[in-house]
Amino acid sequence: MSSELLKAFNTLKEKQWVDLTHIFGANSPHFSAFKAAEIDTLFNHNDGFFAQSFQFAGQYGTHIDAPIHFVRDTRYLEELELKELVLPLVVIDQSKEAAEDNDFTLSVDDILTFEKAHGKIEEGSFVALRTDWSKRWPDEKAFNNKDTDGNNHAPGWGLEALKFLFQERKVKAIGHETFDTDSSVDYLKNGALHGEYYVLEQDTYQIELLTNLDKLPAKGAIIFNIVPKPEKASGFPVRSFAILP
Repeated sequence: MSSELLKAFNTLKEKQWVDLTHIFGANSPHFSAFKAAEIDTLFNHNDGFFAQSFQFAGQYGTHIDAPIHFVRDTRYLEELELKELVLPLVVIDQSKEAAEDNDFTLSVDDILTFEKAHGKIEEGSFVALRTDWSKRWPDEKAFNNKDTDGNNHAPGWGLEALKFLFQERKVKAIGHETFDTDSSVDYLKNGALHGEYYVLEQDTYQIELLTNLDKLPAKGAIIFNIVPKPEKASGFPVRSFAILP
C-alpha cells in the first residue's frame, strides 16, 4: 500500500499545481460589514524571533464558509471531513458574459450550454464559477463596483442554477471569485442572500474570493481546500489550490 501511495504522490508532483488563493492584508477588499484586518508585530528578530498578531473576520480573503455561517444548528468548520475538502473540480467559464454585464447571474440554461460543450457535470464535484472578477484584486473600489447610488454590481449564481446543481447533478460544493454567492442584482431584488443560504443549507461548504480560475481546464482538475481548525468557527481564510490533469 505504501508503494502505491508513493507512486500516486510522485504522479501528483509531476503535474501542474495552481494556487487559487489571494494574498490578503489590511488593505485588501473585504465584505463591507467587516473591519479591515489588523496585523501587528508582537516580537521582531531583535527580540530573538519574529511573531505577529492577526485580527480579522473569519470570512476574510479567500475563505471557506461552513454551513453554520448562515444556517442554525448545522456543522461548524471543524466538523467538515477531510475528504470533503478534496474534490474533482469543474470550472464554468462565464468571464466574457460577466465582463459585458457586471450583473450577470448564472442560469440553468448556462449550465446546460456548458454541459453541451464539456459533458455532464459529475456527481460529487466542486463547481467553480469563473467570472474573472478576481482580476480586480486588490483594488477595493473596482471589486465593489458601486454605482452612483452606492449599490454594488458583481456577478454571481442564480438560485435556480444552484438548485439544479445540487438536486439534479448532486454536486458537493461550489466556489466563486466574488464576495457573495448571489449576484448583486439578485441581492438588491430579494433583500437577502438566498443563494448563499441555499448552498449552506445543503450541509456543505463554499469557497469565496477564489483566483486564477482562468488557469484551469473546464474539467479534470482536483481542488484542495486546506484550512485550520479553530473551535466553533463559521469560516476561516483557506489555502485553496488545484492540481491539473
